[in-house]
Amino acid sequence: MISSRCKIVVQLELMKVGLHCSSISLGRVETIELISAEQIDKIKTALLQCGLELMDNKKSILVEKIKTAIIEMVYYSDYQLKTNFSTYLSEKLNLDYTYLANVFSEEQGSTIEHFIIINKIQRIKELISYNELNLTEISWKLHYSSVAYLSTQFKKITGVTPSCYKHFELQSHGAI
Repeated sequence: MISSRCKIVVQLELMKVGLHCSSISLGRVETIELISAEQIDKIKTALLQCGLELMDNKKSILVEKIKTAIIEMVYYSDYQLKTNFSTYLSEKLNLDYTYLANVFSEEQGSTIEHFIIINKIQRIKELISYNELNLTEISWKLHYSSVAYLSTQFKKITGVTPSCYKHFELQSHGAI
């Protein structure tokens, strides 16, 4: 649950079953009242109809926190990491990175590193399509050690170089 809309939906669904929220955050809702098993079932059903899921599994909640931390860093931060992603995640979530990586892999069937790479590639595509930053600036913004490494990783995932992608992107939008 990341967006304010999700929080509003959760709050409204809780109110429908007679519960009042004292706080709502990622993977956590605190209510003033005690929640009955019947209310939990009603909330689960209502949230599923809204495209949300009630997570009562601590590992699932941790995975969502890992994903959120990664997405925040990749999409919304201009802050240049002074450490690598593993140290960043470990410090942000106050847990050992090996534990985080094991839980993530167990729950998702893929690695944290793969999730990071896929999100970085998506972000690179967005930044290329905006045509505001050059590859050097994009590589710095997304914490790559070099443009060459960014290009290698981009081609490995997409099958084309960033330059080719940019050319096709500009061509498809009539900018060439």
